[in-house]
Amino acid sequence: MTRILYCNDLVPGCKYEACGDSDEEILAEFADHISTVHGMSDISDGILEMVCKAIHQEVRVRSRTAGA
Repeated sequence: MTRILYCNDLVPGCKYEACGDSDEEILAEFADHISTVHGMSDISDGILEMVCKAIHQEVRVRSRTAGA
């Protein structure tokens, strides 16, 4: 199942999304993003904990069609 992290949950206004099959994959992708875009080359344990808590299962919503 796909896991996802919305940067907006941590940095309001940022539209970046990291998706992956594991938290480790997302963390690696997000570390590159936060370094290059937000200028944070060192991620403290507190920030890492916040990032880990923000990762969740991707939820896909199906809409009902008329008459269904």
